[in-house]
Amino acid sequence: MTAFPPKDLRQTWPRPSAPRPIVIVGAGGIVADAHLPAYARAGFPVAAIHDLSRDRAQGLADRFGIARVVDTLAECAAMEGAIFDVALPPDAAHDVLRQLPEGAAVLIQKPLGRDFDDARRIRDLCRDRGFVAAVNLQLRFSPMMLALADAIERGLLGEIVDLEVRLACATPWQLWPFMEKLGSVEVPMHSIHYIDWIRSLLGTPRAVQSLSLPHPLHPTLADARTTTILDFGRPLRCALSLNHTYRFGPRFEDAAIMVEGLHGAARVGLGLLLDYPQGKPETLSLVTEGEDWHDVPLEGRWFPDAFVGVTSNLQRVVAGEDARLETSVEDAFETMAVVEACRRATAGGGVPVPLGDAV
Repeated sequence: MTAFPPKDLRQTWPRPSAPRPIVIVGAGGIVADAHLPAYARAGFPVAAIHDLSRDRAQGLADRFGIARVVDTLAECAAMEGAIFDVALPPDAAHDVLRQLPEGAAVLIQKPLGRDFDDARRIRDLCRDRGFVAAVNLQLRFSPMMLALADAIERGLLGEIVDLEVRLACATPWQLWPFMEKLGSVEVPMHSIHYIDWIRSLLGTPRAVQSLSLPHPLHPTLADARTTTILDFGRPLRCALSLNHTYRFGPRFEDAAIMVEGLHGAARVGLGLLLDYPQGKPETLSLVTEGEDWHDVPLEGRWFPDAFVGVTSNLQRVVAGEDARLETSVEDAFETMAVVEACRRATAGGGVPVPLGDAV
């Protein structure tokens, strides 16, 4: 009899056999907290780093042993055989990408542009210049999600009929001051992780209902909370209830995903989001018919291990070792289409309550 849960659930993406050197454009918090720790862990060579603030780039170079800090994008683009990691706010991506050489291999920070129109411009630019371009939608590469996807593919849960993402936590929005300039925040900067991951499991939904709201304690942000329903048709219910402004202590804070199938279920604990960016342990628990709930030992975390996965996939596609670029610009454009549907749903409002009809 096979043990439950299986001991060999997939938790890592294969590494490239001969990784290319990486040139990083951008030296912000995500580079310091995730990109560079991931590359150090994986042994990926970082050839150079560039940022508008040379001091900030130099600080990361000193911290992570990067040999070269470059002052211009032209110097970056001249580095042959490199993987370009464009880790910039969404409104800066297009201008930088158009300065990279034709046929470049590129990792673009999520989201894909500042809005849907910008996403289309970036997609078209990548097509025109022949880029091998991935978007850093890395949640699907985290150990917990790779293991869950493997369990689903093995049929341990059966047909998925219910999926719910729930947050009640305090997100430190002040870490990303550029978000104050965005017309919408929560969905393109955070919900997008779950939307993309859900698409990787279930495909693109046929319709969306969504509402994003601001919060009085974050007056400079367009919004900080969202409720979304993704419509895949019956019998699947898929809902996201995301409150980033909970501030009443750890007892009832939550960051979790429940996935239910006809024969089993899974719960993912998103520990990274509790006391971000230090985070708490991430968890994956599984149950199937005839068994009790079991915890799956996880070999790594969302940050930085998922960043190893997304970059490994890009490196392996360039080397001919992977056939499919999992988070290609083309695939990410579909995720951005769902993000746009959420924006339109919020802008359009809901269905008015027909009290007048009862008079």
